[in-house]
Amino acid sequence: MEDPPPIEVLLDHAQDKVVLLDGEGRFKYANGAVERILGYEPADLIGENAFEYIHPDDVDEAETAFERTITSETFTETMVEYRFRAEDGSWVWLESQMSNLTDEDLDGYVVSSRDISDRVTAERSQAVAARRLRELAATTDDVLWMFDSDWTELLFVNHAYEAVYGLPIEEIESDPRAFVDAVHPDDVPLVEEAMARLSDGRSVDIEYRVNPAEDYDVWVWVQAIPVVEDSEGRSPSGNRSQTDGGEVVRITGFTRDITDRRQRERQLYVMDNLLRHNLRNDLTTITCNAELIEQQVPEVAEQTATIRRTSASLLASAEKERKIIDLLTTEATHQRVEIDAAVETAAEIVEDRFPAVSIELPRLEPATVVAVAGIEAAILELIENAVQHSECEGPTVRVTARRNGQQVVVRIEDEAPPIPEVEARVLTGEHEMNAVYHSSGLGLWLVYWVVELSDGEITVTSAGDRGNRIEIELPRGHG
Repeated sequence: MEDPPPIEVLLDHAQDKVVLLDGEGRFKYANGAVERILGYEPADLIGENAFEYIHPDDVDEAETAFERTITSETFTETMVEYRFRAEDGSWVWLESQMSNLTDEDLDGYVVSSRDISDRVTAERSQAVAARRLRELAATTDDVLWMFDSDWTELLFVNHAYEAVYGLPIEEIESDPRAFVDAVHPDDVPLVEEAMARLSDGRSVDIEYRVNPAEDYDVWVWVQAIPVVEDSEGRSPSGNRSQTDGGEVVRITGFTRDITDRRQRERQLYVMDNLLRHNLRNDLTTITCNAELIEQQVPEVAEQTATIRRTSASLLASAEKERKIIDLLTTEATHQRVEIDAAVETAAEIVEDRFPAVSIELPRLEPATVVAVAGIEAAILELIENAVQHSECEGPTVRVTARRNGQQVVVRIEDEAPPIPEVEARVLTGEHEMNAVYHSSGLGLWLVYWVVELSDGEITVTSAGDRGNRIEIELPRGHG
């Protein structure tokens, strides 16, 4: 039977640095890990004082720990962290375990060390990130927060919480679900459903009322996402929710006070309804009186027809204004739209309204786009606008739709006079509405806002004295 290998051979294969120090801290032995971790040949350290290699900022603590350990009258084991100078002059963070256990064979004190540089770097990076988050949280009116996966532990919240929700932070710290007590009773089911969605690995974007001290008259907007780790990751709380892509370990988000915005929306709706109601009633009165005048004084029929056309145009503008109000005050929800079918429907509507018009659809590829509700109305507006501004008795409008990589391009070509530059700038978003600018109508603004909210783009090209080409580029929907 072969003799067992010397203990030195076994230690040379250890991952940790193992050294033997005398009472003064001089190296009496060093294993092979010294070269792997620090770059020194073990023999080069023998006789050297270990504390001369330790960073000046750490040496006092390390030397005190060593002295306290080896002079203790009872068995003592100590752990200490410090920086040790490597052979190339860099500093390596070590975590060393030492004790006063020794015997005649050892004739020294064993110190076992492992490289913790990666851990220390990660901890410092995390500390810097945490400090920056606290600084950011202290300067924002938004509520920044983080919970564990099942809402049983509050991991972070800034002081803006108290102003928005009207409850002290201590309550949510002692009971993480206490923030639900600040939610309007009618909105609690919505919030609880959102919490369940987040725990299940889905993001949320919701609005609801909070703050009982303000009679729940504070509206908030909340966006939140689940933080998911792969199958190797562990939840800090030990409670994990399974998703297809891993496990939810944290839930983070922000809450913003949008009370002023909601109030402006309500005021806008009130003014809009009042204006449209009064406008409709007054225009109806004007139209009826114009008809009576025409019946009683036939020779002014041309003038009364102008009155009726103008009244009808104002009513149509009021309806477009209503669509714009809905578009700007309603949360922009994207949906899949079969754009070829939308173009066909718009063409049928225009041909029904203008029998002399010819709408050509020479290249209409089946295509799906992702856009906000109203994209169909925008296409109808552009086709109808091309017809109305044509100087031909039987105008022709060509409409195509084609896929172009990740986009779908809808092109509308007409024979009308060039679109005025100021109107083209409305469509492309290069002109702002102001006190000195008056568009010829609200239709172009409606088109611009629909396309803008759909993450699309519009280009306008006019050629010579006659003919315009308008292209709408929209994100393509797959599947």
